[in-house]
Amino acid sequence: MQSNGGKAAGQMTAALDRWDGEGGAPAMPWPMRADLAFLGETERRILENLGAALVGEWSCLPTDIQKAIFRRATMDRAQDDDALKTRIARFLHDHKGACLTGGCDTP
Repeated sequence: MQSNGGKAAGQMTAALDRWDGEGGAPAMPWPMRADLAFLGETERRILENLGAALVGEWSCLPTDIQKAIFRRATMDRAQDDDALKTRIARFLHDHKGACLTGGCDTP
């Protein structure tokens, strides 16, 4: 028997899959790295929290997802690509370890 939380998550996943199959959100470049100045304090804190959660769960993510996120994070044209890739890779390596949840959550 599936819990209400599991059932709701399944329904959300199905709805997102349908939405994505219908075209989803338009693919547009995300201007975040170059335009952080336009963010308010709340948005900056949200990004901080999401970033910290992502780093905490990094080793639990499938490799293809890690690669996609890494590619996206290193697309900043304002900095030297190689230097940025090296800094991000070093940061992830230095902060790898147990997931925040105490173990990798698998569906």
